[in-house]
Amino acid sequence: MDIQYLLWLQELRNTTGGMFDEFFNALSKFAVDIMPFLPFVIFWGVDKKWGYRFITSWGIGELVNGLIKLTVCAYRPWIRSDLIEPAGDSKVAATGYSFPSGHTMVATVTYGTTFAWQKDKRKWLAALCGVLILLTGFSRNFLGVHTPQDVVVGFCESVIIILAVGAVQKKVEGNEKLLDILTLVGAAAVILSLAYIMLKPYPMDYVDGELLVDPQKMMNDSFKACGAFIGFLIGSYIDRHYLHYEIPVGDKNLPMLTVAGAAVLFAWKEWFAPATIVAAFGGHWGNFIARMIMVFFAICIWPLLIQAECGDLRTQR
Repeated sequence: MDIQYLLWLQELRNTTGGMFDEFFNALSKFAVDIMPFLPFVIFWGVDKKWGYRFITSWGIGELVNGLIKLTVCAYRPWIRSDLIEPAGDSKVAATGYSFPSGHTMVATVTYGTTFAWQKDKRKWLAALCGVLILLTGFSRNFLGVHTPQDVVVGFCESVIIILAVGAVQKKVEGNEKLLDILTLVGAAAVILSLAYIMLKPYPMDYVDGELLVDPQKMMNDSFKACGAFIGFLIGSYIDRHYLHYEIPVGDKNLPMLTVAGAAVLFAWKEWFAPATIVAAFGGHWGNFIARMIMVFFAICIWPLLIQAECGDLRTQR
């Protein structure tokens, strides 16, 4: 049934001459290439508490999604059926196993957390986020890179994470001892996750002597997620105990610095890290180290620069 649905969408794409392909492709890319930087922008310049909630939900979402992918090891639709031909470069851009959808997870976590944040303040923005979640999920089916169940589970896991992170944040807010315990629990979870994905068996199916899917490549995204989460845990611990970053609200330099920070992170993720750290240490540990550096930089180093440029409000009071 799922393959038949994708074939129907594929026929729709062909009938319309691919006129919607670029729209849905851009929507998908925006969700994973741009939206993951939103949590840091909020953390630096809008609302630190919600910034932490965004970053936590995103980090846990990446970690959980990767673990499920590497547990189920579901092949992509075009591997299951040679009748499926994904649109444009979607096939190249799709990484990891198929189930559940990582694009849907990231879109739901970022847009969904924005929905929870703005539903009582800016209802139009919350509604827009709801629409973008639905469109991004549908885009993964329309482009032929995910089945409906990939998208549905990606959405459901994200909703659970958003609700759980929100509930836990309310319980532990201001309790440094409990936050430190959670930091240790998170570090242990990362270590166990790494051990699990490296030691578990993977399907090794060959066709004409060629391996259909290389599990080593499929593990890269999870190494990224583990590195990012470790960077978050270390960075948040240092911020809570030593930096105590406060947003310099109203400073004229703040908007420029938040945009510049996002640009630095984007450049690191897309160009500098692959050319340096990943090239030197390989796809697994290179990605782990690169993402750890990126998130640690976002939580500890860039806030220090912001305070240096804008003035530390705590010393001004």
